[in-house]
Formats: sequence, C-alpha cells, structure tokens
Amino acid sequence: MKNLTRRSAIKKSLKAAVAVSAPMFLSSSVLGRGGKTGPNSRITIGLIGHGKIMKGHRQYHLGRDSVEVVALCDVDQRKLDLALAEVKAKTGKTCPTYEYYEELCARSDIDAVVVGTPDHWHAQISIEAMKNGKDVYVEKPMTLTIEEGKVMRETLHRYGSVLQVGSQQRSNASFRKAAELVLNGYIGKVRTVSARLGEFPAPSQYPAQPIPAGFNYDRWLGPAPWEPYNIERVKGDYGGGWRSFWDYGSRKNGDWGAHHYDIIQWALGRDESGPVEFVPKGYEGTEKQYYVYDDGVKVTRGYSREGAMIHFVGDDGEVMVSRGDKFETKSPSLKNVVLKTSDIRLYESSDHRADWLNAIRTRKQPICNVNIGHRSATICQLSGISERLGRPIYWDPVSEQIVGDASAAKWMSRPRRAPYGLLG
Repeated sequence: MKNLTRRSAIKKSLKAAVAVSAPMFLSSSVLGRGGKTGPNSRITIGLIGHGKIMKGHRQYHLGRDSVEVVALCDVDQRKLDLALAEVKAKTGKTCPTYEYYEELCARSDIDAVVVGTPDHWHAQISIEAMKNGKDVYVEKPMTLTIEEGKVMRETLHRYGSVLQVGSQQRSNASFRKAAELVLNGYIGKVRTVSARLGEFPAPSQYPAQPIPAGFNYDRWLGPAPWEPYNIERVKGDYGGGWRSFWDYGSRKNGDWGAHHYDIIQWALGRDESGPVEFVPKGYEGTEKQYYVYDDGVKVTRGYSREGAMIHFVGDDGEVMVSRGDKFETKSPSLKNVVLKTSDIRLYESSDHRADWLNAIRTRKQPICNVNIGHRSATICQLSGISERLGRPIYWDPVSEQIVGDASAAKWMSRPRRAPYGLLG
C-alpha cells in the first residue's frame, strides 16, 4: 500500500507540473492586443549576457522563423559588438543594444528574455523581466541562493510568467529513459546514485589589473562583494574563470551539479521535495561529498566505477547515463525494456528551447519550470554550504529550512552589495 500511495503521489505531482497555469497577467504582445504579436506570430526576444553560453542561444533563436531577436544586453561593449555583428550577418538587420538590463526589460514590445549571465545575476534579472510581463529562459542553476529561489517562485506566480531553466538534460531521450526506468522501479529499490562533477581549481586572489575600456566591471560584480578586476575572475571559462569563485556560484555543485542533481530529482520523483542531509568531503574521514534522502537513497559526488555521468544502483539492477546519448544497464533485458501502459511517463521534450517557446504560446509551464529549478538549485546551494562550512547540513524540504544550525541557515541568503538589493 505504501508503494501504491507513493506512485499515486508521484503521478499527481507530475500532472500538476504540466498543468495549464492560470496567470494573473499576460503581456499584451502574447495576447495580440494593440496590434502586437499574437499567439500565431513571432515571439520577440531580448538576449541578456553574451558570454560563451549565449552563443548557442543566439544561433538558435536567430535561426527560427517564429522568433525575432529585437534587443541585446551586456555590460561588456566588446561582447555586445560581436553579438550585434552576428545578428546583422544572420538577419541583415540591426537591433538596439543595452548596458542596463532594466532598459531592455522595460520595453513593451518584448515578449521574452534569455538570461545567460553568471549565476549571481540570474535571479535579479529574471525577477525584473517577470515584473515587466516577460517570459524567461534562465540558465542553470536558476539562482545563487535558496532565498532567491523562493522570491523567484513567488514572483512568477504573482505575474503569471512562463519560465524555463536551462537544465536541458531533461529534454534528452537518454536521460528521460534512465529516469523512467528508475522511477517505475525497474532497478528495484534505489540504494545509491553517483554523479560525476569534476573539479575546479581553488579560488585565488588575483592581483588588480586595469579594467578594459567599455567594460562596466562594477555592474558585472553587481550584488557580489567588491574585488579588484582581473581577467581570471571574470572570464567565462568552463574550466574555471568566474565559475571557480564562491562569490558568483556554487563551484562544481552549481556547474555540473545543477545538471545531474536535477536528473536525479526527476528519476526519484522528488521534483517537489529534496534531500535531508548533506555531508562534505573530508568530514570525519568521508572520502566523497554526498547527500541523503529521507528513504535512505545516497547520492555521492564522484566517478562511478563505470565512468558514467550519473549511475543509479538498485536492488535489481543498475542504470548508467551520460551526455552523447550514452545509456547503459547491467543487463541487456533492462536496457531494452518497454514501459507498460500503467507506468509513469515523464514529460517529453526533444528540444529544450522549443519547449519554452511552445509554453509561451500555450501558457503552460515547460519541462523545467520555476518550482523544479528552485528545488534542484537548492541541492546545489546546500551542498556548497556544507562544503564551505566543513560539516553536515540537515534540511527540511517541507519547510525549506536548515535544521538546528543557525549559523549555517544564514547562508540561505547572502549579503548583497549596495545598491544591488534583491527586488521581489
């Protein structure tokens, strides 16, 4: 009966995740009022933050007839110039560029924005966009802190926006297949999961360098503590750069962790919940960082013996999945299993950006909505808090509070440098 109750609860939560939202506010452009873009016309988009991750977004949206890129924003004029040149080459047209995202978000002719900035700017820009009636695609992890996630969730429900978090592994068939096998009990009771994240170099205190002309470094720092400019601090290097610093993210927990922890949540039917204990590497001789769910499932950070990005181990089987459509099981019969009609089927998307654009038109929430993004980011953040403090953190996923540790609970938020306070 417990299994039946849990399966019923999971099915109910999955239906709620894809249910039609009931927004209190729809932009006039989406509704087609005032001669603006209607549901069957082009979606006008602004792109904010033109580092490495945005290149793929630019190419995608510039290549779709259903979308028109009408604005670009970045605090680095050099990056803006390169992005604008790409727009001109692709479309034969130009578009306005902005140093300040507030000016872009204030435009009434923009339906939606893509936020591709460093992590410490994700929440504030997304909130500003939603308050201005925009829909949002925000890169993962959705937020820098747990409290930011709560404010983003409240803002979306207040303004009725559609938000997609860039956890695109949910829109990959191999990851979905792995998650469905685990969720439907084909490997039996799940015991352990391994997530391969890799490592960043330790944060360093770099010497001050002259700030390049055309780069608003103070604005780039935003709410983060002031530090002298150095190219190693601000560069968007996937092997380090700003991702190495706690000031701007959760290091590898917020980098690959944001992808893999999200899939683990999906596979375990925990999109509306989360783990209860987080233990850092080195604590009382602990070899690897890990976290634990209330039913005993243990998720360990590190390479599995099979080398998979995510490795699920259950009483009756094992499932391994990685990027590049690498999907393996311990037995051939498990790999080729056909799901039954009574099995839970997960939200199916084959194109993460297209899923977002479709959600804008239908007003349904997409595959990785604000609630899912918040819960997955919370795991990244709690893992980071535990790592920084060097001790276990206990978490109540119902009240969304750190339990029995007032000093650790302070890290659910972070001080924000004036005048960059979080506006909900």
